[in-house]
Amino acid sequence: MATRVDAAKLERLVSDLLVAAGVPREDADIVGYVLTKTDLRGTESHGTARLSYYYLHNVRQGLINPRPKVRTVAEGPSYLVLDADNGLGHPVAYRAMQRCLEKAKESGVCCATVRHSNHFGAAGIYAMMALEHDMMGLAFTNSQPLTIPTFGRQRVLGTNPIALAAPAGVELPFVLDMATSVVPIGRIEVYRRRGEQVPHGWGADADGQPTTDPDRILEGGGLMPLGGPAESGGYKGYGLAAMVDVLSGVLSGAAILNGVLPPRLDRSGDANVGHFLMALDVSAFRPVDEFRETMDSFVRQLRDSPKAVGQDRIYIAGEKEFLTEQDRRANGVPLNPVVEEDLRGLCHDTGVAWPF
Repeated sequence: MATRVDAAKLERLVSDLLVAAGVPREDADIVGYVLTKTDLRGTESHGTARLSYYYLHNVRQGLINPRPKVRTVAEGPSYLVLDADNGLGHPVAYRAMQRCLEKAKESGVCCATVRHSNHFGAAGIYAMMALEHDMMGLAFTNSQPLTIPTFGRQRVLGTNPIALAAPAGVELPFVLDMATSVVPIGRIEVYRRRGEQVPHGWGADADGQPTTDPDRILEGGGLMPLGGPAESGGYKGYGLAAMVDVLSGVLSGAAILNGVLPPRLDRSGDANVGHFLMALDVSAFRPVDEFRETMDSFVRQLRDSPKAVGQDRIYIAGEKEFLTEQDRRANGVPLNPVVEEDLRGLCHDTGVAWPF
């Protein structure tokens, strides 16, 4: 049974634990915000559950630089190239998007690439930063290889997410945040723990053949790209995953494909993850009020279109997450017992007070 906890206290706890590991408070606060915001929106797989294994342990083991000197490699009115110095991905991505928003106010559009970074959590959080500025935001990142290419049998691509956020008027904003694999690797692990078979099309074995056996997917196999096998459109997900790596890896000068190292303690070097972020100032293209009205019409036409038999509602991208956030801000963030035990252990080891 998950315990409901106050979001603000959870955010501060994450920050305090990172500070105890040597991360500057201003960076730790950004990580705390990103992970807690992700939990609030119901994407626990990318929230505080990853604090220990993905971030804290790697900082302590020297695999992530807790005090990086982020360097501006190149800069112009509408572009920005950053080197993250092997620091945490969240602070550099957050600040890169902030700078994109500032530049886009002057130039109408700004793109940023980041090299030599690490896992930055949920891409949608950075895209959503644009909403309060009457802008559209995009965020992509490459990641450790978990996905096989269509007709392949080796993990070469990451789950390489795509996120886009666009403001509306009276309707909720449109927020797409999706992986380019069918499912994240964590879903396969859940099925293995339960001793259950996974649905067909989620993964392949070591020969590249579709399998429903989670052991075969995890041990020598890999995830299918979005769409599954080729005959059901998986080549489209494969293409999208590759596109994300071109923008996040090739363009930024970060690692590409299976050169992106996983967040494991036995890895041999820096992860060298790459990010791509973009801000579009709506007012540079058309009046903001007109844009918002059209977005409202866009949302309503989708939502009010005829429903399939047995269905009574069509959701818009991001809608369920906004509803989840409303509930969790009012009633607390559910803290999985395993995550709670992990966080309590971190508090015990570091002397940080348990706030709940």
